Amino acid sequence: MKKLFALSTLLMLTIAVLSACSNKEGEKVFVYNWGEYIDEDVIALFEEETGIQVIYEEFEQNEDMYPKIESGAVNYDVVCPSDYMVQKMIENDLVQEINFDNIPNFKYIDSTYLESASEFDPGNKYSVPYTWGTVGILYNKTKVDEPVDSWDIIFDEKYQGEILMIDSVRDAFAIALKYLGYDLNTTNEAELEEAKALLKKQYPLVQAYVVDQVRDKMIGDEAALGVIYSGEAIYTSRENPNLEYVVPKEGSNVWIDAWVIPKNSKNKENAEAFINFMCDPEIALKNFEYITYSTPNFGAWELIEDEEVKNSPVAFPSQEVLDRCTAYRYLGEEMESNYIQKWNEVKGE
Repeated sequence: MKKLFALSTLLMLTIAVLSACSNKEGEKVFVYNWGEYIDEDVIALFEEETGIQVIYEEFEQNEDMYPKIESGAVNYDVVCPSDYMVQKMIENDLVQEINFDNIPNFKYIDSTYLESASEFDPGNKYSVPYTWGTVGILYNKTKVDEPVDSWDIIFDEKYQGEILMIDSVRDAFAIALKYLGYDLNTTNEAELEEAKALLKKQYPLVQAYVVDQVRDKMIGDEAALGVIYSGEAIYTSRENPNLEYVVPKEGSNVWIDAWVIPKNSKNKENAEAFINFMCDPEIALKNFEYITYSTPNFGAWELIEDEEVKNSPVAFPSQEVLDRCTAYRYLGEEMESNYIQKWNEVKGE
């Protein structure tokens, strides 16, 4: 997965020219991103091309990131929240409009994903899609001897102690709500209580509540079933051929993570230069090959040489699969707190 990708001679020449013409030696850009969510070589290439130093920090969940942005304690220039969190940041005036004149590579973002992004960023003014994917079930064929096509299996007592449940309030409730036949963006109290009851019933069956750790645990044959993001599933199946991924028939979440620029950024032009660099097809491909999360960049997709990867139903699922998936919406402060309180009750916190 983490193989080096040799840039073309033309691109290297372009870098050399741009470095000579637009070097910003001594300037910085503060980037706040998910863990293991960029090829480190890309950062080095950006610094080499522009002379802009990247100060890079990581977070594990949207809910960990948001308070730091809201407090304004750190002046980040580029942040990568998920769809519903982008919407929340826009509504709470925490991000600023992007000057797309400084992002010519934006033209490589496929219109399909821009249309999806417009649901949380009307007019696509504040964000640029970086990665996307689905939430589903990763299962070990040596431990599961039945067809896996429903969320039902992660609530089955047969697999007590063999289930890795995702430690994410929206994802956990989305699973329960979809399984029960409800909208994953519901604000209906009765439906939420029913979903909470289902998750509490599942609690004794769960080996561990995890996020990033599900990958290593499943590769190591430590569990039979795990809820996972599709990008992680691609990597795990390469490391352990007994692992397969499915988006259950009841439906799931389809998500987009996108670059935004906080309102208190002190280096907006540098932030736009960084985002533009991430949108270069060669760079987007390099990141895709490293992190294995699906790219919305059609220029990068066209450069994929491995036909099996290019046509992967996990990385690039069919429209049939996407039609049963839904994007998250920000539901407001009161409802967000309601979800969190119910999730804490599920886990006895």
